[in-house]
Amino acid sequence: MRFRDATTKILARMGQGRRKPAGVRPGREAGFTLLEVLVVLVILGLIAAVIAGPQVFKILGTAKSETAKMQIERIGGALDLYRLEIGRYPTDQEGIAALVEPPAGVPRWNGPYLKKKDSVVDPWGHVYVYRMPGEHGEYDLYTLGSDNTEGGEGEAADVTNW
Repeated sequence: MRFRDATTKILARMGQGRRKPAGVRPGREAGFTLLEVLVVLVILGLIAAVIAGPQVFKILGTAKSETAKMQIERIGGALDLYRLEIGRYPTDQEGIAALVEPPAGVPRWNGPYLKKKDSVVDPWGHVYVYRMPGEHGEYDLYTLGSDNTEGGEGEAADVTNW
């Protein structure tokens, strides 16, 4: 029993003999405060935004153009299915809205050929341009890009089916 009592006393004295670093209040451990950690995280976030921000916007613009290409292909497939069932493509007056809702005077319409009404809207919020007969094929289907005017470069470039 004496050995245990002596060991306990020695260990207790060793714990009392340690000194805390200068500037640390009694009863507190050295470390970072929550505020210091948050300041560092904000600084890192700002650096990342300055470096990566332009790249993200570039990728976003490219993604919208790629989405428009895929939507044009999907609408083109729906137009081909419409032609198989009706015997012709929708007229200019019927437009691509004929793929979503039945046009007047078309008895064999077996749609909808596109599930959503917003399927005929490009990623920039404009309705796809449909021309029948087309200048570049049986029909022309395209979007004028982000600026909604012919021509353009980058995100403002036209995306077409030809």
